[in-house]
Amino acid sequence: MEMQTILGANGQIATELARELRRNYTSDLRLVSRHPHKVNETDVLASADLLDAQQTAAGIKGSSVVYFTAGLPPDTELWETKFPVMLKNALDACRVEGAKFAYFDNTYMYPQDDRLQTEATPFAPLGRKGTVRSMMASMVLDEMARGEIPVVIGRAPEFYGPGKTQSFTNALIIEKLKKGRKPLVPVRDDKRRTLIWTPDASRALAVLGNTPDTFGQTWHLPCCDDRPTYKEFVAMACESFDQKVSYTVISKWVLDLSGIFSKQVREIGELLPRYGQDNLFDSAKFKRRFPEFEVTSYRKGLDLIRSECATGKMM
Repeated sequence: MEMQTILGANGQIATELARELRRNYTSDLRLVSRHPHKVNETDVLASADLLDAQQTAAGIKGSSVVYFTAGLPPDTELWETKFPVMLKNALDACRVEGAKFAYFDNTYMYPQDDRLQTEATPFAPLGRKGTVRSMMASMVLDEMARGEIPVVIGRAPEFYGPGKTQSFTNALIIEKLKKGRKPLVPVRDDKRRTLIWTPDASRALAVLGNTPDTFGQTWHLPCCDDRPTYKEFVAMACESFDQKVSYTVISKWVLDLSGIFSKQVREIGELLPRYGQDNLFDSAKFKRRFPEFEVTSYRKGLDLIRSECATGKMM
């Protein structure tokens, strides 16, 4: 059995990916990060700093497929100084090893308007974080074009999900409901959102990494097609948590003002324009190639989060 390796193995996407790979593809799985923790009993752990080329190379030694799911705190300077180095080290190591490379990407580099986002949407980053993600995606596309190793990109819109899922939606809506508090909605409640259930994103990335003909391409990871407004999403979430449907919309000017006093709010400020527009992320390409892939409905996902809260057991 060939070894598969996850670089950046402590986040929610990596955790769900490790579960899926062990469940359906391989028991020979290595998790690599500064302080890795087992997800499955059979996981092999490797401590490595992805900023160090030698440690990164040692971390993927013997791997057939390498997944890059590394994350960093929402700090612009960290992103600019560390992310490209981590990615370069990973790509260089895979090239030497002859390993396949599966890159987990987001949509920060896309235009923050209401156009339909497909795999052919041109990059038009707004802000420094978007510029970093555009640079990184371009690095991976250049590696794909080089053709020395098989490369695939799996791109996801904003998350919602169980466990340690980090997103605006989780922080402002789901975490509030978990505490019995009123949800908050950023900017507008009448614009349609495309959200991806984090376990679906991880399952789909595992599919891409284990399907030879997906390499050499970018794939939008599968989401529900109904794209609810935040008004509709909050209503579903409140019902799942057996709470009265009630929420507060935080206007952009309030968030802008908050950014003067809060570095955390300031760090996500460049993403605010997308919350004033419909967010239309299209995953038809993946669904055509994998029609049997079952996408989790929003209501089912929210019910699963509520069940996790009630039982204390992660989905």
